[in-house]
Amino acid sequence: MVLDTEIKSQLNQYMQLLENDIVIKVNAGEDKVSSDMVSLLDELSAMSSKITIEKAALPRTPSFSVNRVGEDTGVTFAGVPLGHEFTSLVLALLQVSGRPPKVDQSVIDQIKGIEGEYHFESYISLTCHNCPDVVQSLNLMSVLNPNITHTMIDGAAFKDEVESKEVMAVPTVFLNGQPFGSGRMSTEEMIAKMGVSIDADELTAKDPFDVLVVGGGPAGSSAAIYAARKGIRTGVVAERFGGQVLDTLSIENFISVPHTEGPKLAASLEEHVKTYNVDIMNLQKAKRLVKKDLFEVTLENDAVLKAKTVILSTGARWRNVNVPGEEEFKNKGVAYCPHCDGPLFEGKDVAVIGGGNSGIEAAIDLAGIVNHVTVLEFAPELKADSVLQDRLHSLPNVTVITNAQTTEITGDTNVNGISYKDRATDQEHHVALQGVFVQIGLVPNTEWLDDSVERTRMGEIVVDKRGSTSVSGLFAAGDCADSAYNQIIISMGSGATASLGAFDYLIRN
Repeated sequence: MVLDTEIKSQLNQYMQLLENDIVIKVNAGEDKVSSDMVSLLDELSAMSSKITIEKAALPRTPSFSVNRVGEDTGVTFAGVPLGHEFTSLVLALLQVSGRPPKVDQSVIDQIKGIEGEYHFESYISLTCHNCPDVVQSLNLMSVLNPNITHTMIDGAAFKDEVESKEVMAVPTVFLNGQPFGSGRMSTEEMIAKMGVSIDADELTAKDPFDVLVVGGGPAGSSAAIYAARKGIRTGVVAERFGGQVLDTLSIENFISVPHTEGPKLAASLEEHVKTYNVDIMNLQKAKRLVKKDLFEVTLENDAVLKAKTVILSTGARWRNVNVPGEEEFKNKGVAYCPHCDGPLFEGKDVAVIGGGNSGIEAAIDLAGIVNHVTVLEFAPELKADSVLQDRLHSLPNVTVITNAQTTEITGDTNVNGISYKDRATDQEHHVALQGVFVQIGLVPNTEWLDDSVERTRMGEIVVDKRGSTSVSGLFAAGDCADSAYNQIIISMGSGATASLGAFDYLIRN
């Protein structure tokens, strides 16, 4: 039995939602993964008379495809989609059976209108919290458009294939045999990469907003909800709705919610915003802000949005170490998410740059997967909480090096080592390894603002207690502002504050 009793109970309820008959075509071998896959499918078919299992010749062993009767739908799983991918399997079963997807009709229309042949392959890890979004989006496209197919490939089950294609990060997507993208990508992002996008003139033609929120993370979502509840014209323009929360695995300090995961919280934020009359313009990056009679926000596609007030909530991103080799070997051994990419380095030697909480948590996680972890900390001492340090020092396969200034990440095709200077002795050292995880904090996404608003030397936007900036009518909130601490709950509070500040500005001006 692959599924435990609780999961089987939940799954039984989902199986009652199947609309029409589906056929699962299976290609299995004699290996353990094949055995687990067949057991899983047997358990599924036993739960619903609408599921039929057939043997078939598929390109990979083990694998199975989910199909409508008499039709190859194009949805294939190579491996056993459990862990984070179990939801992907359930959704595939429901959608192939005819259950309508919970996606905006505009997105469905875009997918159905895509012409040409598109054969996607996604390499994933069952422990990756970013992978399901990509898998589910590609499966959805395959279900809706007969010109699109998708195969999910569990990297742990197809190690030779992963190594031959030099996949060093998950999710990694190939289109028609060529690299398409890596990392978290939403359905809209992938559609845009396929050449379908919103017309700039359509955006420019929008009427001015009372409040325009730039950024769609916790701060931006909170600001938009508070503004919309005032009954004023509200818009959100975001490069990626959900922001950095999408890259956060475990969240255990969001008050009243003992545990959740970033993607789940991000989905809840978007769902909540959509319950109000908010114009969401996703996948649009701002590049310029000027104040005339109205604020004008110019986007990367040269569209111009106008607003009476603007709330900046552009968040922050992982800080780069900025040494030779970092950019060259991104996704080729240089990584930023130990939860996502850690399993790809099983049995290998890796380094973690950074001795704060995130760095030490990463090192502890990786130590259970890889052969050896080297922690490099610039300061004379680690900065992580003592409980994390105690746990780290108890591990036999971790080396901690303090006073270490990283000078280069070396490699040929992929990473093969890291160089650092001992700041106490100026002596140069080199460590041979296959992976480097950068965990050195955040940098605010405010470079595009130039001198249009006052910022700190770190680039954070200076705000007062109402979220107001140095420019009248311009507000800021979240990790892009000069808050004392960067936390999800603090960003939400500052978003609400900025929105109330903007409303107060509107009624007084």
